[in-house]
This record gives sequence, structure tokens and C-alpha cells, in this order.
Amino acid sequence: MMTPFLEIRGIRKQYGPVVAVHDVNLTVDHGEFMTFLGPSGSGKSTTLYILAGFEQPTLGDILLNGRTILDTPSHQRNIGMVFQRYTLFPHLSVGDNIAFPLKVRGWSKAAITERVRQMLSLVRLEGFEDRKPAAMSGGQQQRVALARALAYDPPVLLMDEPLSALDKKLREEIQHEIRRIHQQTEVTILYVTHDQEEALRLSDRIAVFSHGVIDQIGTGEQLYSDPATRFVAEFIGDSDFLPCRIVEQRDGRALIALDGNLTVPDVPLHGKAGAKTDGLLMLRPERLSLSTERQERALSATVEDITFLGTHVNVAARTPDGAALSVRLPFGHHAIAGLPRGADVWLTFEPDAAHVFL
Repeated sequence: MMTPFLEIRGIRKQYGPVVAVHDVNLTVDHGEFMTFLGPSGSGKSTTLYILAGFEQPTLGDILLNGRTILDTPSHQRNIGMVFQRYTLFPHLSVGDNIAFPLKVRGWSKAAITERVRQMLSLVRLEGFEDRKPAAMSGGQQQRVALARALAYDPPVLLMDEPLSALDKKLREEIQHEIRRIHQQTEVTILYVTHDQEEALRLSDRIAVFSHGVIDQIGTGEQLYSDPATRFVAEFIGDSDFLPCRIVEQRDGRALIALDGNLTVPDVPLHGKAGAKTDGLLMLRPERLSLSTERQERALSATVEDITFLGTHVNVAARTPDGAALSVRLPFGHHAIAGLPRGADVWLTFEPDAAHVFL
């Protein structure tokens, strides 16, 4: 069996009685863009700091090309790191900032000059080598930090919420640049963020963290279309949840009953439950169909609000038993033409577009 490029084995980090990371296991392929996604306190940054060598795990191991790196000091791991704050040396020029890790490694002056030129070209900052960081925008400073981290050709690049200090437009611009640079260099990147959209834009795969453990690992499409837990379903994309009753189950599918005597067969079920067990039905807003005409096997609801959001319209509705639903329809959809607040509507969905969680 082929040795994984990077392997995290059973990492645990405990601070007294507080367990920050619990039994994290993960393999990362060479050249992969892997994102750690989760809310604050979920353990994603702690795991990254253990990889960097800034923290030591309580238990577990980390292997790079089959060899542990835990006994190697952080400054000798040859791993690149980009932080939220740019951590550039303010008294040094852009060129000298990029050159710094090369001088520490004993590169020749000629080699350093050529490498700095290459890095400035990579991050599209040619001609900025004599400028001081204070004279640059936040996005430009983050590009310099990225160039410095990549200058010595590290096998792994770690990025800890590097764009959270930037505004939305600039953040999206730098996301595009990071993706381009990753494709151009093929460096292995482990990236931490709490922003699901950022994770979906950048990643080959995403590890979703919750309370110190990884709930699920997969591509953005896999996490969105087939969430393994309610937390992943809530954290990736928008979701509606309705209480339901599991009537029967077989082979990971369930016949469920909703209020209003509506039954839906063959809905994917997460977890094992006996008959008459209560659950939660998850529906994606864009997978709901809306009609102003009464439908068989449909959820009845009343329109509470209609919001225009550019490419789509969001319809906020409420079922007779008080459950809130959000329906996302494309701009210009016939069903919303002249639709008033307070109107009665009927909502339908395909069973494969839903999930039941216990």
C-alpha cells in the first residue's frame, strides 16, 4: 500500500480538563488543497498549530512521507505558514521580507535575487521589491506573506484564516489568486477558515470540525448533497428543518410522516431508529418546488415575506404547525409573479433531495 504524503493519526490536544482536539485522523495527498472548516473553538486552528510545531499534541502522531515530524522543532520542519495578520517585518522592504527565510537557509546572493524575482512574479507584484509593507494595501501585504512562505519551496503550506481581515471584494480577489498559485505550484495546502463559501471556492476536500472532532471529510459537493450529520447539514449551505416521525426504515432509507398526514417514502436516513421514532427532516431551500395551486402529497404553507436577492428570490413561509421554511426560486420564476404576503402555497420535494437526522 502506498504511503500517504501527510497523515494525521489520532491527534488529541488537552489543556487541563479541556479537550481542544479529540482523536483527529486525516490523510492528505501530495498537491491537495485541504481546508479545515468549522466555527470558533472547533479545533481546526489547534490542529494546524500542531502541524506547524507551535503546539505539541497530548496523544497521536503526524507523519510526512511516512516519518514522524513531532520530534522536529517547528523551525526545522520546513513547513510554510501564512497567518491572518501578515507578520511582515515593517522595517524591511518587500524584497527583503521574501528573502529573509532564504538567507536563514544559507542561499547564495544570486540565488536569493533570482528566487525573489520569481516569487514577485508568482504573486503579481513585479516592481514592488523596494516598497515597505506600510505603503501597501492589505491584499498586497498578504500576497507578500504568501510569497515569503513559498520562497523556500516547502512541501506543505499552512494558512490560518489568512483573508478574514479583508473586505468581501478583496477577499474574493485573493481567493482567486490563492487558487491560481496552488494550481501553478502544486504545493500541498492546509487552510483554516470558518467561512463555508471560502472553503467551497478553494478546496479539493474539506474537513468539517465540530467540538474538537472531524464530523465529515469530502468535496464541497459531497458535503452539501450528502451531509453525514445534522451539524454538517446546518454548517454547509442553507437548510430548513421540519420535525417528522419515522414510520419504518430499511437499508438507510425511511418512510416518514409529517404533520398534516403527509407521508414521504424512501428518504435517506442518518442513524438507526426504530419505528415511531422522532427525527428532523432537512430540506435545501433550492430543492423545494412552490405552487400557488393545491398539490397532492405537498406541504401547505403561508407566505410571510419575499426577498429579492439578485439572481434569486427567497420566499419565507410557515407551515400550519408553525415551522419556518425558506424557498429559493430563480429570478423571474412564474410562481412568484404577483405573489402577495399571506398567500397560501404548496411545497413539494423529491425524497433524494432530503435527509432525516435523529
